[in-house]
Amino acid sequence: MRPRLDPLLVRRFQRRLLAWYRANGRKLPWRRTRDPYRILVSEIMLQQTQVDRVKGFYRRFVRQYPSFEHLAAADEPAVRESWDGLGYYARARNLHRTARIVVEEHGGALPDHRQVIRRLPGIGRYTAGAVLSIAYGQDEPILDTNAARVLARVFAVRVRGGKARLHARLWSVAARVTPAGAAGDFNQGIMDIGATICRVRNPLCDRCPLRRDCGSAARLAPPPVTAGAPAAAPSRRSRTRRTAG
Repeated sequence: MRPRLDPLLVRRFQRRLLAWYRANGRKLPWRRTRDPYRILVSEIMLQQTQVDRVKGFYRRFVRQYPSFEHLAAADEPAVRESWDGLGYYARARNLHRTARIVVEEHGGALPDHRQVIRRLPGIGRYTAGAVLSIAYGQDEPILDTNAARVLARVFAVRVRGGKARLHARLWSVAARVTPAGAAGDFNQGIMDIGATICRVRNPLCDRCPLRRDCGSAARLAPPPVTAGAPAAAPSRRSRTRRTAG
């Protein structure tokens, strides 16, 4: 099935998502800067790790290593120790290697070209898009698990043939719906709405600014409760569970 990418629907989606993000976006320490180094550190830390867990590590890490130059000058055991407790330690090694490459080959400035930045250790398509859009204001799409869920639900993306084909289709949708000139805010907004409202389980459809055009809202939203309707009698198993403790 082809996704629902009517131009009017796309424009409403962009407008509503941006308005929601600018009013309700999460206040996170890496959103107080456009420094490419700090944006990259946050994105590397956020790979496979929850936001709340990253906050403290991020603050400590950028205090200890406030720039590519400071990180490049550190030895690997010290960087590993600074990462201790965050897990997935290959991320720390890759970030350290990237810092040294940036200092040695790019004069301490993170490249702002997609193909160049993607050659750096640990930087894939998503991380490159996030850094380029947020730090450099480029019109680059992103696709993390939250963004993929929002796009799949709103635009009713259904693909036969497995996860790889679905992933490719969602990247195509992300590229087509990311608004020119506002990709940084849009990308952060779609991640936020996926994390806080369009959740995997129990999505808060009644609070979602995208619900009127969402191709999955009717399926996901809980049925309305009729005023005055008697509550369903608890099952025998439920009654037993309540009285057992």
